[in-house]
Amino acid sequence: MYRDKLKIDPLRLDEINDFLMDRNNPLISEITRIVGKYGTPEEINRQAREARQLSSLLGRLERMDSPYLKDLEWLMGERDRQAFIGISDYRQKVMGDQLPVSGFDEAKAVTLEISALQYFPWLMTEAKQAIEQQEIMPGRFIRVRKMKEQEQDHGDTLAIAAAMQIVGASYVETMDTKGTDGSNVHLGGPETITGYFGGIGQPNEHPIQWIDELLYYYTRYGIEQVLNINPGTVFIAYMLHKMGIDISFKISVFMGNDNPYSVLWTLLMAKLFSREDGSTPLVGFNLSNSVDNRTIELSSLIRQQLDLENNVRIEHHITETYQAIVRQPYNRREELLELARTVPNIAAKHEGGDPEVEETRESPSSILHYFRDKAEILESGDMKNLEQNYLDKHEAVNRTARALTEKGLAFIGAKALHHR
Repeated sequence: MYRDKLKIDPLRLDEINDFLMDRNNPLISEITRIVGKYGTPEEINRQAREARQLSSLLGRLERMDSPYLKDLEWLMGERDRQAFIGISDYRQKVMGDQLPVSGFDEAKAVTLEISALQYFPWLMTEAKQAIEQQEIMPGRFIRVRKMKEQEQDHGDTLAIAAAMQIVGASYVETMDTKGTDGSNVHLGGPETITGYFGGIGQPNEHPIQWIDELLYYYTRYGIEQVLNINPGTVFIAYMLHKMGIDISFKISVFMGNDNPYSVLWTLLMAKLFSREDGSTPLVGFNLSNSVDNRTIELSSLIRQQLDLENNVRIEHHITETYQAIVRQPYNRREELLELARTVPNIAAKHEGGDPEVEETRESPSSILHYFRDKAEILESGDMKNLEQNYLDKHEAVNRTARALTEKGLAFIGAKALHHR
């Protein structure tokens, strides 16, 4: 049988281990050098745990006299008085007397995801609207704002880190170390990122710079989940986790995984470099916008066979920004409703409003807005337009929540806000 020839010789694994253990290996030595700047893995994790404590985040906001502290106190109060609609009440509102007798299969609940939450005040606007209109807040938020800019913006980084704990959601930050800083010769500017020569890219020494940036935000803010856009930094993240540093990451759509064999390659590496307990830092896997349901089903099968089903979430774009990334109209909600019956641990990512909503906007959403400076946005008068784009994404999230509920399918919103 030809298949028999595919078996990996244990000697090949020994050769890989010899390569990784070689103290003269300059690639691994560079990783350990940067890690050493921050301490041992145990010390690094301790710093992150302390930085992540809600009391620490709020205390730092108070000391800098951040206007966001009052917003967070309001959010905690609204959470505690259960101002947000409960899941049972939401299902009753949507279904009325048509609630399924068998209940909802929570084991296959779809995580409601929104991208990108660029500015903390948008979250407050979203939360107030959700209370007033009995809407669902997402269970997962993606951030693509420049890290250095947000760090200097009244404690935006701290406020988001605190808010995610308050609402009970996971979130992802995007490091600044990437080819859009001018280092990638294939990019003529942000308008050229979306479709050729390996996406954004992280050329030459950037992966080593990425480790330094990642560990800075991990130890200073407790940020443990980051976006990963390059095979080199994916490999490095596996190495950091294997060393004992408790970071995690999601793979970006810009990686271009658009078929089950590319998924197999990525998940094989996750399995190969998993810890003794089987854990891996890969927690989210954003496939290409081109994938169909069959590819997602096969990817789920690979994930199951490698015992990564509970660890790695498949994150699928339901909507996309109206401009600068995909052909419109783009809406995968109906396909999601089919997948959700059989594929567990999947996220419905909303990067744009529904196309019929977007086309009515004077300024529809664009992926290029992610690369603009806040100062320029304010000067241009575009901030309200961008906030409206974000609220359109929130509406798309809620259209998906309703569609899932009408089909008797479960979803995951912000767990601390929407009680059962």
